[in-house]
Amino acid sequence: MSEKTNLLDLDRDQLAAFLKGIGENSFRSQQLFKWIHQRGIVDLNLMTDLSKSLRDKLGELVTIKVPKFGHENRSHDGTLKWLFPVDNANSVEAVFIPEKGRGTLCVSSQAGCALECAFCATGREGFNRNLKVSEIIGQLWLAQNRFPQSDGSFARLDGVDASRPVSNVVLMGMGEPLTNYDNVVHAVRIMLDDFAYGLSRRRVTVSTSGIVPNIDRLREDCPVSLAVSLHAPNDELRSKIVPINKKYPIADLMEACKRYTDSSQGEVMSGVKWQRRGSPRDFVTFEYIMLDGVNDLAEHARQLIDVTRGVPCKFNLIPFNPFNDSGFTRSSPQAVSNFQKILMHAGLVTTVRKTRGDDIAGACGQLAGQVKSRRTPRRNVNPTVTTSI
Repeated sequence: MSEKTNLLDLDRDQLAAFLKGIGENSFRSQQLFKWIHQRGIVDLNLMTDLSKSLRDKLGELVTIKVPKFGHENRSHDGTLKWLFPVDNANSVEAVFIPEKGRGTLCVSSQAGCALECAFCATGREGFNRNLKVSEIIGQLWLAQNRFPQSDGSFARLDGVDASRPVSNVVLMGMGEPLTNYDNVVHAVRIMLDDFAYGLSRRRVTVSTSGIVPNIDRLREDCPVSLAVSLHAPNDELRSKIVPINKKYPIADLMEACKRYTDSSQGEVMSGVKWQRRGSPRDFVTFEYIMLDGVNDLAEHARQLIDVTRGVPCKFNLIPFNPFNDSGFTRSSPQAVSNFQKILMHAGLVTTVRKTRGDDIAGACGQLAGQVKSRRTPRRNVNPTVTTSI
């Protein structure tokens, strides 16, 4: 007996093709999407605008399986961290950050990470596997359906619209999204679909450490907001703390960023109405983690101005969030402020990320989950790496 198809693994085009393949009208995909993603219903018997014969047929062929909810940690600042078991050996983490007028969900794309960035707890855990579409979009499904009360009301979330708590999604959790490219793109398409979550592509951000070929693919396939984990202004230093730089050095990465923001090409028709080949984003956000004595000197800021010249961008400076045996310390507030002033004086929009959820190990770089690695990760990191300047 063949395994049932999990409808949570399919974007709407794929679901329409599946329905057509079993002799049903493809427009039923819209109805199913609304039930699953907008109403949070995964029981076919409750989908009352589908005929009983269709529900019976689907019951034999499909399942709608969302990830299981593990446990929840709540920070003093209101941030929530959730653990989701995805199989018998692995659990991943997602973080929900409520703010006035918005709620941001940080989603994981892999169980572990293979890139081994020196300052990241996930990289220290090693890598096990890519998450399925259902395991990525399932984090959003669970977040949207986490807060209903037994009386049908919603919990209060510090100003967040409780009927739709997640207004922004960032793929900045565990893993490198662009090395799980196909599954991430299908999940993002579901996030953007008007019959599912209806998020604007400006409210969905994919973060990457710099997988150049897949930055180009993302521009063509599913242009959303792009964040690049830069973290160093030159190849010598970046290769030490972000090892993928050895394969895709900064010059190549900057050219990919320029292409991503290029609006010189015309429109392209596709099965998803929001996709066009125009300006997929006005700018790239460069994420830059501030490591005391490593990458936070004035000369590093001046080098950044040079290497990003010609790239429509803004900077997000991130105070380092410590974890056990990291070997790094956070830059002082004065060092961060001085660094910011140099970039802003050069005309670069530069913000400093407010640390949220660090008391529950839910801040940037702290997510580790529970991962059974298939290899031994690199653990000996030189925390006093220096570079000639």
